[in-house]
Amino acid sequence: MDGRQGGTHPLAIRFNPCHTNSMKNTHIEHPEDAILTGDLDVLDWFVSRGALSVKIDGAPAIVWGTNPANGKFFVGTKAVFNKVKIRIAHNHEEINQFYDGEVAEVLHACYDCLPHSDSILQGDFIGFGGSSEYKSNLVTYQFPEVVSQNVIIAPHTYYEANDDLRDSWALPLMVNLQSTDDVLFVKPNAWIAHDQTSFADVEEVCNFARQMSTTCQFVKGKQLAELKKEINACIREQREIEDDAFDCDPNLIRLWKLVKSIKEDCLYLCRCDGPAAYIGQDRITAEGFVLANEFGMFKLINRGQFSYANFNFSKFHCAN
Repeated sequence: MDGRQGGTHPLAIRFNPCHTNSMKNTHIEHPEDAILTGDLDVLDWFVSRGALSVKIDGAPAIVWGTNPANGKFFVGTKAVFNKVKIRIAHNHEEINQFYDGEVAEVLHACYDCLPHSDSILQGDFIGFGGSSEYKSNLVTYQFPEVVSQNVIIAPHTYYEANDDLRDSWALPLMVNLQSTDDVLFVKPNAWIAHDQTSFADVEEVCNFARQMSTTCQFVKGKQLAELKKEINACIREQREIEDDAFDCDPNLIRLWKLVKSIKEDCLYLCRCDGPAAYIGQDRITAEGFVLANEFGMFKLINRGQFSYANFNFSKFHCAN
């Protein structure tokens, strides 16, 4: 992570990028949800330096690069990783074969505009050029001037694969891609405004959480899926999460809330540059952040704010 504007924060001492874990092409988890399974690595994740990046609220997700199976340039959505119904488009004809509607329109433009790369990259589509304000989902982004490029992409992930995209694994994109006359790549810089005292506070609470975990009965499988579903409903509907309101150990919910508070303390210290971001008329720092280090890759998001806003999407959409 970059220590700009806050000096070199303590996390800068503890990370070697070569040790960053790769991960399968799976959903990036909230740290408080990871603790439900007894994954205590998340407590080390909080206090270990890593690569901090900004989550950009764009759609659809675009994957492009060189297909390791045939050496050809391709574009597609995350459906390129499908195990059975493979949708990897190597030309405009295959785009029409695999995709339709607005997604196909976006992919046609991306196929023409994205620079060919030997890598496999993923980013979120922000929009077509010609404006200074864009809204793909919930967040509105305001650029300082009208975008002259044809497409706007927020790159965030690259993949490595041996012979087949279906067996690829994801890693955080550590470098900034160079924008071209056709593509504006949006990858804001991110950093944590830490000092030694705040770092020590986080470390102390993580140690307490580790001790607290010894009293918990963790969950997995169907019980885990149902518990996460019920918690998400509470967050979305802005209902208080009661310790004894779920079919699980109340101590586990207490631990979940403690880890959530650690995350929110860390999120409060996250900073970034890039285009101004709004939900409705309210200015926000960002949709959220992703931190990747040797203990995993998790997202830092204000779930109360974004889950409620997504649930009431039409109201926020009309506000713009």
